Amino acid sequence: MGHKVHPYGFRLGVSRTWSAKWYADKEYTALLQEDIAVRQLVEKRLANASVSGVEIERGINHVTVTIHTAKPGIVIGKGGANVEILRSQIGALTRRKVKLEIKEIRQPELDAYLVALNIAQQLSRRIAFKKAMKQAIQRTMKAGAKGVKIAVAGRLGGSEMGRREWDREGRIPLGTLRADISYGQVHAHTTYGRIGVKVWIYRGDVQPERAPRELAPAAAAAPGA
Repeated sequence: MGHKVHPYGFRLGVSRTWSAKWYADKEYTALLQEDIAVRQLVEKRLANASVSGVEIERGINHVTVTIHTAKPGIVIGKGGANVEILRSQIGALTRRKVKLEIKEIRQPELDAYLVALNIAQQLSRRIAFKKAMKQAIQRTMKAGAKGVKIAVAGRLGGSEMGRREWDREGRIPLGTLRADISYGQVHAHTTYGRIGVKVWIYRGDVQPERAPRELAPAAAAAPGA
């Protein structure tokens, strides 16, 4: 049997960080439910704003919610009106002071979740899945990706039996920890059932922050030599 590991969970603490940055002993369950409620609210309110991810960081009496979006204008609204409404709605879910940050995704073609969302929307509009996959791969590779893989599964093209089809270009080193892999999974709701869309994008390697241990003594001895 295959041993499939989520690309993000596999890299936590190595080349990726957590999307929820906080620690709690007794309040853990309540805070986790609060996190889920905040994420669901953002997903519902900003369904058309190309939101890729939500990071939640907690302090003693404040919560910082960072929204990664490809369309910051929609999130902010005219004169910041939408942000204020969203902040007050998040504030109603938590007892702490809420700070809202909007981060723009400059290259949505290199974000796997947004690519998967785009394909899912095309499938819902009855566009041929092979055409949607091919176009997405071409756009992503053009944007500078080193590799991309797209898989769709379900009643493709309205066929009687569900199947899985995939296509890829370039390298996808899923076993390499330093590889910067963006992964996204979205469900497309069609008239003949639900179709799952998965996207992996290899954006290059993340360089380690410190020099390898075996090189450190040699580097330290160099000035005195």
